[in-house]
Amino acid sequence: MSLHNPASSPQPGSAGPALCDCQAVTPLDVSSITALSIRATSTHLQRKLAVLLSAHDVPGEVQVDATRIGRPSFDQLDQVLAAFSRTERPDLLAAPWMDGRLDTWQLAPLDQWVQRLSTPWFETISDHLKFHLQPVVHLGTGEVYGYEALVRAQQNGQLIGAWPLLQAAAAHGQARAFDAQARRTAIRQVYPQLDTRQQLFINFAPGVVYNPDICLQTTFAACRDVGADFSRLVFEVTESETFPDLKLLRSILDRYQQEGAQVALDDLGAGHTSLSYLMELRPDIVKLDRALISGLHEDDRRVPLVTALIGYAHDLGIRVVAEGIETQDELALMIALGADYAQGYFLGRPAPEAADLLPQAASFWASS
Repeated sequence: MSLHNPASSPQPGSAGPALCDCQAVTPLDVSSITALSIRATSTHLQRKLAVLLSAHDVPGEVQVDATRIGRPSFDQLDQVLAAFSRTERPDLLAAPWMDGRLDTWQLAPLDQWVQRLSTPWFETISDHLKFHLQPVVHLGTGEVYGYEALVRAQQNGQLIGAWPLLQAAAAHGQARAFDAQARRTAIRQVYPQLDTRQQLFINFAPGVVYNPDICLQTTFAACRDVGADFSRLVFEVTESETFPDLKLLRSILDRYQQEGAQVALDDLGAGHTSLSYLMELRPDIVKLDRALISGLHEDDRRVPLVTALIGYAHDLGIRVVAEGIETQDELALMIALGADYAQGYFLGRPAPEAADLLPQAASFWASS
């Protein structure tokens, strides 16, 4: 199916293939929860839980295999949870009491429930998404090649960053819906701001896509809504180090590329985002992890590694973005090593609107 073929792509509002369940963010209304029933999967942990609840003066009603904690004590649960190790926490489970009944269908790890209860704002967050834009600069010309759309949210006068938003989405069981909503909103909000020669980099977590032909339909619909040229979109894989199914990831990237978009891999050189990913996935663009770039200088032991990564990517026909450029020396060295693009605070910080290069960066190219 091609986005540019009206006969094969359903238009907004048309019948077409069914859209997936990630069309809207619909978290549980945590304000309706009156209590949590908490239990451990072992007698040892159940005893430890009872001791810690008592030590923190958290009143609870002991039931057959669980302890019921009322809403007034929810704020203390994070202190109780902190006393358990990371290996113990998955064995602490909780289910909510709603409308006078225990909802066992909502059984989940206690740490997930603590995150849910501490982020009640997530219920309406999809209506308040905004994006800060950071330029990606062509190293040969100094022109802004495109902008990466970084998700934010405005809530009660506070700006919430990407990491808290993603954590809240996962805690509320809405990672798939939030990721899809962020993609759609980025396209609708940001694409119309850009110059016709500029690309829009849109992040997505591949683990939330279970079938690209279904899960990406709403993304394609958002593109049609704003008349987006797919060749000006770059879909950037985040968290690829936690994505084990390369075959499915390849199918996702193929689906974007079939529509004419580019795809990028983030954080090469970190975690498991390795050279094997480049060979297997053949993205259009790869971003070098900022840890490889930060403080880089000519005599740095990382220079041969960075040089080899750039060379290997180029051998595969993949262009390279150097992330985390914070100084003029880092910028000059990445140009000398052959990177294609750069991104970082020396060039431009994330901002609510598409902005030109910072004066310090503009003067670099003006004087070279």
